[in-house]
Amino acid sequence: MIIVPVKEGENIERALKKFKRKAEKTGIIKEVRKRKQFNKPSVVKRIKMQHAIYVNKLHSAEE
Repeated sequence: MIIVPVKEGENIERALKKFKRKAEKTGIIKEVRKRKQFNKPSVVKRIKMQHAIYVNKLHSAEE
């Protein structure tokens, strides 16, 4: 849980900016987006294999 102390008379936009900065720094937003959709392990493996093939083609094209 992220706690952002707000001082008396502090602008709400400034407090929101602090919250967003802390959330980004801790990686919470990235984790929420990752958990938003479940991918089967076989699908994840297939995507990784396709990416590896793509990167391999790029490296071989450079040489």
